[in-house]
Parts: sequence; structure tokens; C-alpha cells
Amino acid sequence: MTKPILEVLNLNKSFQVKSKKALFKKPKPIHILNEISFELLEGETLSIVGESGCGKTTLGRCIVRGVDASSGDVVYHAEDGKEVNYLNLKGKEIKAYRKDIQMIFQDPYSSLSPRMSVFDIIAEPLIANFKLSRAEVEEKVMEIAEKTGLNVSYLKRYPHAFSGGQRQRIAIARALITQPRLIVCDEAVSALDVSIQAQIINLLKDLQEQFKITYIFISHDLSIVQNISDRVAVMHLGRIVELATTESLFSHPQHPYTEALMSAVPQPNPDFKKERIILEGEVPNPANPPSGCHFHPRCSYKTDKCIQQVPELREVGYNHFAACHYAEQLQLRGVPIETEDEVQSRTS
Repeated sequence: MTKPILEVLNLNKSFQVKSKKALFKKPKPIHILNEISFELLEGETLSIVGESGCGKTTLGRCIVRGVDASSGDVVYHAEDGKEVNYLNLKGKEIKAYRKDIQMIFQDPYSSLSPRMSVFDIIAEPLIANFKLSRAEVEEKVMEIAEKTGLNVSYLKRYPHAFSGGQRQRIAIARALITQPRLIVCDEAVSALDVSIQAQIINLLKDLQEQFKITYIFISHDLSIVQNISDRVAVMHLGRIVELATTESLFSHPQHPYTEALMSAVPQPNPDFKKERIILEGEVPNPANPPSGCHFHPRCSYKTDKCIQQVPELREVGYNHFAACHYAEQLQLRGVPIETEDEVQSRTS
């Protein structure tokens, strides 16, 4: 059985926002993440999807300590067998594990320093985390450059001389140089052309197989997610509303929000007719979220129970979790969710 590499437990993040109209009042907290919990298995790709503003990027940044979480735990299972709460580490303690958890940022234009050469950009994490000679640093940088498809003759150039796809390869090389076990990819291909997206996705897959890397892949593009993921977590207004294997989620969505997201995915077949689900109403304000299920103002299946009670994320099928009071009864798309026996017979 595959071991977990990371456990996120009841993770919360809120920001204090002071209103200009109430300068002398206590700032009101805006909850961006609410009780996020999931387990990440070693070697898998877990995708986080959802609308803009649902908290995907904040979740990724909390995991890598780019921002500090308000509460909760991120338990990292180190290669030596130790279990450490990554959020509680400080100083030299966090430095010992930071090399294991890296991040690829969304914008390849702003995430690279224009004042540093490509060589210095890739070498910086290596110099910060290891005591190596200049010759050893040069050897490792050239090795990683070749593995990520960068011509070693480009290492003396600066980021402005490269296209978006080449810059993202530089960012991947920078994340890979410390030989991490986990990489958080925050919309790593959204700023690229479609043809370049395919190249970067294939590169990430090859590197994962070669270096046994675990990915958290944050995206809003479900067609890419379907291609790269082992499991998918769907977020809505700071909460995970559905979590399942990729095949189970795309064939048997169990939350109305997931069903609406699936209906927006374009199909390459012009003869295929698909009914688009248009969500009515406004996206809820995280500063003043609705009662009960946060999705109920835009849900066509809502009842009084949805308005009054917050649904728990529970197992509604084999390894399929959904935060909906009526997940089993809805049978979205007219297809009941698979049982354990059906899944095993299909995968055997």
C-alpha cells in the first residue's frame, strides 16, 4: 500500500480586513480556507480545482509556508521516517525540510528575477540548502537544465530573452534542483499557449516518473486536470466539496457544483451535444458567506436542510467523498456511483 507523504488536517486561513468606513472598529476576518483536510499519497498527482477566489492558491502557499496558516496542521512524512508538523517548524528546523517541498508559480514572467542569469536562478536554491563547491553547483545546474529541456548555452542569459514556455522550464528546473519529494504546481501552465501547455505537462509527467515526485497540481482547466491527475479535489469558497479519483469524479460527480464545472468543459467533437449548466446568482462573498451549504444560493437541488446545515465531507462511494446532504439521491448525470466491487472489477 502506498504511504502518505503529506497529511493536511483542519487547515484554516483568514485575513484581517479593515474597512475604510469603520476605521476604529476591529478588523473583520475573511475566511479563505475552512477546515481543509486531505491525505496526499507518495508518487501521486492530486489536483485542486475550482473557480477563481475559492482558495486554491492560498492552500498551496500555506502548504509550502509561503503564507502562514491561521490554524491546523500539515504533517510531512520525511524520507527518514520522521513525521513533522511542517507549520510548526522554525529557523534551522524548517531549512532541513524546505528542500523537500518546492513550488512552481503561475506567472513565468514575474516569478523569475530579471536581474539574475538563468544559471543563478536555478543555482540559488542549491546554494541556500547545500554546502557545495562551485564545480559541483555547475555540474548539477547543467544536469537539471538538460533534463528540463534547456540548452546549457542559455544559462548565461537573462529571463527577458526567453518565451513563456522556456521561462516555465527555468522555473521547473529551479524547483527540481534540490531533488524535492513534493512540488506544488500553482496554475503552472495557465499562462502558456495550448501547444506549449502540452509540452510542459508531458515534461512534468516524465520528471515525476524519473524522480518519483509527488505533485499538488492547482488548476481551473478540467481538461488538463483529467490528463495529469490521479485524484481531484474540488474547492468552493474555501472548502473541499468533493474528493475522488479522476475517473470516478469525471464519470460520477456527486456534488452539484462539480456537475456544473464538468458541463463547462469544451468537447473536441462538434457532433457531441452537451447541456451546459448555467449557475444563477452571484458568487458568495467570503466576507459574508451564506448559511448552511455555501453553494445553496446557486444550487437547483437545494432544500431547507441545505440552507440551515453545513454538509460534512463524507464518503458517498468507494474512495469518493462529497459535501452534499443528498449526494446519493441526486445521482447526477443519471449514473449511480460505483461500489467497491464495481471499481475493483473495472480496474482488474
